[in-house]
Amino acid sequence: MKDLKVGWGAGLAAYLLWGAFPLYFVLLARSAPLEVVAHRVIWSLAFCLLILAVTRGFDGFAAIWRDRRAALLMTAAGVLITLNWSTYIIGVLSGRTLEAALGYFINPLAVVAFGVLVFKEKLRPLQKLALVFGVAAVIVMVLAYGEIPWIALILTFTFGTYSLVKKVVGATVKPVPGLAFETTVVVPLALAFVIYLGAVGESTFTFDGYGALLVASGVITAIPLLMFAVAAKHLPMVALGVVQYLAPIGQFLIGWLILDEPMPASRWAGFALVWVAIALFVGDALRQGRRR
Repeated sequence: MKDLKVGWGAGLAAYLLWGAFPLYFVLLARSAPLEVVAHRVIWSLAFCLLILAVTRGFDGFAAIWRDRRAALLMTAAGVLITLNWSTYIIGVLSGRTLEAALGYFINPLAVVAFGVLVFKEKLRPLQKLALVFGVAAVIVMVLAYGEIPWIALILTFTFGTYSLVKKVVGATVKPVPGLAFETTVVVPLALAFVIYLGAVGESTFTFDGYGALLVASGVITAIPLLMFAVAAKHLPMVALGVVQYLAPIGQFLIGWLILDEPMPASRWAGFALVWVAIALFVGDALRQGRRR
């Protein structure tokens, strides 16, 4: 019971923070999306190394390097989360926050599907129906726009697979050493890109408030990821899928009400189908909770 409480608390905190991310990243519109991602990687690693130094946790970090299986899985996690960050920032900075929100609405369905396929978790009838509505939402979006919502689907695939990897290694890899490893494997590319931008005079990093925002992106990135790692360790995949709806709800409201992105009838129809899926999942979870 204590582990479940810890998992729910960490999961709720992580997804509430992720829901507010668009408000932060629109402040970085001066930078190209890949430059923002590079700084997120660099400063996330710096933040994790600082925590490891303060807590004397480098033994856990070194242990990942010695465990070939864990190292390979965490390398995959690093690549997946970097692709996810890149796609998300491209979406926000190109005025497609609502499509990014759609990806995170669909993502829990992918997480639940992984739970069934990999961990043999059982789906109840309402959960199966929710998956049907989620697939229908994607079909409606494709037919309405005449194009595949690639931002939404890439976000769904990368974070769904990342969730699976974190669940698999959760028992052996602690959150801070794990995130430090994830960022370490991709930081050479990030550093090379930042150095290149500086060499050609295209870097937007400055030693003022804007530079501080780029540096802070590492801390803001690392904190919810660390909380997510705790949640992934203590919650079943199905429960992890349910709590993830908090982030896209926040992102949707920001994109629609604050960033004033268009919401034609076809987009409302697609989101409505996703929200039906949410209602089914949440209703089923509440009913099971009362039974227990």
